[in-house]
Amino acid sequence: MPYEQHQHCFKTLNRVRMPRVMPVVGWSLSLSMLAILVFLVYVPWVQTAAGFGSVTARNANDRLQDINALVSGRIEEWYVQDGSRVKVGDPIVKIIDNDPMLLQRLEAERAQVLAKMSADTTARDIARIDMNRMKKLFEDGLAARREYEQAKIRVEELSARIAETAAQLSRVDVNISRQSVQIVRAPRDGMIQRVYAGDAATYVTAGQSIASFVPDDVDRAVELYIDGRDVALVREGDPVRLQFEGWPVIQVSGWPSVAVGTFHGRVVAVDPSAQGNGRFRVLVAEDNSEGVVWPSKGFVRFGSGARGWVLLETVSVGFEIWRQLNNFPPNFPAEEGIDPQLEGMASAG
Repeated sequence: MPYEQHQHCFKTLNRVRMPRVMPVVGWSLSLSMLAILVFLVYVPWVQTAAGFGSVTARNANDRLQDINALVSGRIEEWYVQDGSRVKVGDPIVKIIDNDPMLLQRLEAERAQVLAKMSADTTARDIARIDMNRMKKLFEDGLAARREYEQAKIRVEELSARIAETAAQLSRVDVNISRQSVQIVRAPRDGMIQRVYAGDAATYVTAGQSIASFVPDDVDRAVELYIDGRDVALVREGDPVRLQFEGWPVIQVSGWPSVAVGTFHGRVVAVDPSAQGNGRFRVLVAEDNSEGVVWPSKGFVRFGSGARGWVLLETVSVGFEIWRQLNNFPPNFPAEEGIDPQLEGMASAG
């Protein structure tokens, strides 16, 4: 039988009323879903290629350097210690040979070589006079050709001995010069980071690292390591947002304009081959075109950790979420030289 005819029999059901809040909730959900849809479709999102790395120097000559011993010997005296600041030419360490009389012996050897060279030079001059006399006698028919040729050979032999002695003198001078330069000096202004060798009981060889040195006033850069999936899209000149280790930051990678505490950078080099960890090194230099400079070296030191986001194409938020869920690479930049088929594959996944 129809419900309307027996409605009076369902007294409890008749008392049930829809809560007034339900229409509000329904409209709120509908509007929220519509707002989310509009947000996903129309709100822009900047795609990024993220990577971790550390602070370094752009110029290889400005990076951490080893100070080497110039001669072999024992360390007599250190003029610096860990953390000492030095100026160019300041003494760092003095090294002496195991034989304290080595320089005197070398000087005596040099004097002996000079005496030998002087004697050979005098003998050659006399032999040259004798040769000229024998030549005149030979031309006048008063001497045999053999006598003239023997005098000429004597001059040549003495000249060869003088040349050999000169080479020996050069070797002695080199040894004296090397042994005389026993004080290692700072190559430029900077700081001694660490001293490796010990005291007078330590023997070092020529070329051995005895300390590490960090120069002052260097052009800093950041080495980022990018995944191989994204590195093909990174090019020299691309802008980068950087976050330094220990520096307070609020970062939204897709909206760099609202980020707080990040700093500008610019890609200056991309390695053509991968590192041992399978990632590609991207070198990022400072970009203060917007008037924001990197923190001072007291806050961001060499070797400090950093994270960077290379800014790529601008897409919708929905597309970016879909890309991330499917683990697709970012879009290829729309520029000349890119194969249209590859661009379509990147967009279609």
